Amino acid sequence: MDGNGRWAKSRGLPRTEGHRAGEDALFDVLEGALDIGLKWMSVYAFSTENWRRPGDEVRFLIGFNEDILLRRRDELHERDVRIRFVGRRDRRVPKRLIKNMDDAIELTKNNKAMTLTVAFNYGGRSEIVDAVRTLVADKVPAERISARSIASRLYDPQMPDPDLMIRTSGESRTSNFLLWQLAYSELYFTDVAWPDFRREHLYQAIAAYQERERRFGGVGE
Repeated sequence: MDGNGRWAKSRGLPRTEGHRAGEDALFDVLEGALDIGLKWMSVYAFSTENWRRPGDEVRFLIGFNEDILLRRRDELHERDVRIRFVGRRDRRVPKRLIKNMDDAIELTKNNKAMTLTVAFNYGGRSEIVDAVRTLVADKVPAERISARSIASRLYDPQMPDPDLMIRTSGESRTSNFLLWQLAYSELYFTDVAWPDFRREHLYQAIAAYQERERRFGGVGE
């Protein structure tokens, strides 16, 4: 969900206003995704690298993400959306926020319409490192380490590999998002900044995806 800061700057607004505008984009896209029956959706809310941003912006992002969760979790629950989180729960993440995350997970755990995975304090490399650390802690012999054993120790082993990754605001890289899971995902890049992104842009991305041939390293039909 990229481009919030640049969107705000282009309008002479503080960067934080771009993040606020991004909330409307997120929930319009969510509603559109629910309307077409999308079963899994993952969003990159806060990365392990985002701690490097100015302190005021970091504090805003943490508080704003918590505020969205508190204001919107009942609405998502009513829409039968299951909420999940991936990322490190280290000392930098406030305990209050972790409790609110766990409360949202518990509240929505039996919902079936969609699983919304929020990547918070998340980094793809960190996830792989943590999976390897778990393998070592589990004393798995080197000869028994496989793609399956690593995948089973990722933050959410139940989450399927994404079919499609969408990145907004003209950036053409994955930026440490779901590095393991994106191995064979289709990538879609758009110049639309996230605050301007709406369900029709989601549908355009899915239509482009439907035109692609996925071979997973094999030969096409």
